[in-house]
Amino acid sequence: MAVSTERLAQDLRDFGLEFEEDEAVCEKMVELCLMHRMKDDELARELIAYTTNKREARITLELLNVFEHDLANRRTSTAKRGGGHAGPRDITSIQELIEEEAEVEDLLDSYTSSSKSSQKRIITTPETPRSKRIVSTRSPHLLFSPTSFSPSATPSQKYSSRSSRGEVVTSFGSAQGMSWSGKGGEGNVSLSVLGCPESLTGTYKSMFQKLVDIREVLICKIEDLGYELKEVYNIEAFAPVLEPAQEPVTVLGQIGCDSNGKLNPSSVILEGDREHSLGAQVPVDLSELQEYSLFPGQVVVMEGTNTTGKKLIATKIYQGVPLPFHQSAEEDTEQRMVVVASGPYTTSDSITYDPMMDLIAVVNRDRPDVCILFGPFLDAKHQQVENCQLTSPFEDVFKHCLRTIIEGTRSSGSHLVFVPSLRDVHHDLVYPQPPFSCYELPKEDKQRVLFVSDPCTLSINGVVFGLTSTDLLFHMGSEEICSSSGGPDRFSRILKHILTQRSYYPLYPPMEEMAIDYENFFTYAQLPVTPDILVVPSELRYFVKDILGCICMNPGRLTKGQVGGTFGRLYMRKQNPGQEGRKSPCVAAQVVKI
Repeated sequence: MAVSTERLAQDLRDFGLEFEEDEAVCEKMVELCLMHRMKDDELARELIAYTTNKREARITLELLNVFEHDLANRRTSTAKRGGGHAGPRDITSIQELIEEEAEVEDLLDSYTSSSKSSQKRIITTPETPRSKRIVSTRSPHLLFSPTSFSPSATPSQKYSSRSSRGEVVTSFGSAQGMSWSGKGGEGNVSLSVLGCPESLTGTYKSMFQKLVDIREVLICKIEDLGYELKEVYNIEAFAPVLEPAQEPVTVLGQIGCDSNGKLNPSSVILEGDREHSLGAQVPVDLSELQEYSLFPGQVVVMEGTNTTGKKLIATKIYQGVPLPFHQSAEEDTEQRMVVVASGPYTTSDSITYDPMMDLIAVVNRDRPDVCILFGPFLDAKHQQVENCQLTSPFEDVFKHCLRTIIEGTRSSGSHLVFVPSLRDVHHDLVYPQPPFSCYELPKEDKQRVLFVSDPCTLSINGVVFGLTSTDLLFHMGSEEICSSSGGPDRFSRILKHILTQRSYYPLYPPMEEMAIDYENFFTYAQLPVTPDILVVPSELRYFVKDILGCICMNPGRLTKGQVGGTFGRLYMRKQNPGQEGRKSPCVAAQVVKI
């Protein structure tokens, strides 16, 4: 239990306490930590609370002596109320005491001659295994110790007793007979973020929006997509939505709801564009349509009659068209393996991160070229987080988690891409979400670790991935209305909407949990191109689908409550430049149980 007086002094200064940096004061604080088995940050908290009650603003030797006396009295009275006996200890707590005593001895030895400490030897038996502190020198990723920040770091029984580990639950393409292994750091992998005009690389100020600015963004979205629809379907002109007409007219607008409830066939309205309709709204009658799939915020062109100017009877709907695919100048035609996984990385009844450690083992075994990891890494919906049961700050736990992943996969050489989530409790709760920026990368990892925003359009050797950790399938699925017979399933319809609306989040108004900054939304949450592969993790059932030439994957969550979940893996290879016609670069894909 090493004590850092520098770190302790910094904590005290952060709370406005002056600190006498003489030898006597430093030695006294080290003595307090050793005698009362306290860490430096714990002593800092005790001193801050004590000086606040005493209305003291300076740490002196006299103050520490009085503090020590009061602390001893308080702990003695607490022990008497508890019966003076801590109760039986299990083997885990006994081992922790042994390790703490060893650390205290190491600290005391540092003040004495080295001859005594050099004669010590480590004794290990099956009952007293090798200290974690010693094991970690050989295995960096074992530095991860949930007991350091969770009072109840007990492994999940349901997760550890799960069956069918490694079972393939769904496949796409020619996946039969493949070995599913990559080249790790041996392959020449280039990662670049695509953006228009540029990608989101840092934090920004949010909550400074004006209603008129939000309105402007929504109007621009309607007009931009409406212009594309007009060109594709050869529409001569748009009519105002409230103009009475006996003949069929073609109007442009955005689907909305006439109330605060969910959209239904009787509550559909069309909000017209600014140029032709001045933003006016008109109720829509869908009874004449054989098939339709609509959701709030969808930009459409409708054809129908509006004899009174008060209701549009729709007879045809022109929906959006996707953007072209990215044309890359890279001529890499080697086969690459990519693994995708989405948090939570720990079960709902434990904070031990066992699923994350199993995923690290998979990465080290298969050595994928790229591993894309979606948040949440510390889930805001986890029971211990909601109840504030963690003993360490959220950001410290997150850094601990990231360090475990990065150092634990270093031997594989795989490139790591981290995508944040709105459920990451320590991160910015705004969409579009900036990338993580609180982790200092070791020099040997800077070339293989990339932090990106949510959403993000990522190019891996010229193959474009669309990435978003927002549960868009669930959000849009709960708001969409549909009338079709024998048409595509709901997942396929929603994915088609995402591609044809050219947006990572086309739903408006958004779900209540979404805090959207619409100025940055218009810049960073639009699809610059149609991705070759779209990854949309969701609580809903996993799948791999081909939608309009784009391979769409929901890898599921790595954990589902108290049990293990799934992750995805895929092979990709660019086609030869001279090959005619477009062929998807996704050769095969699978969703696998952890």
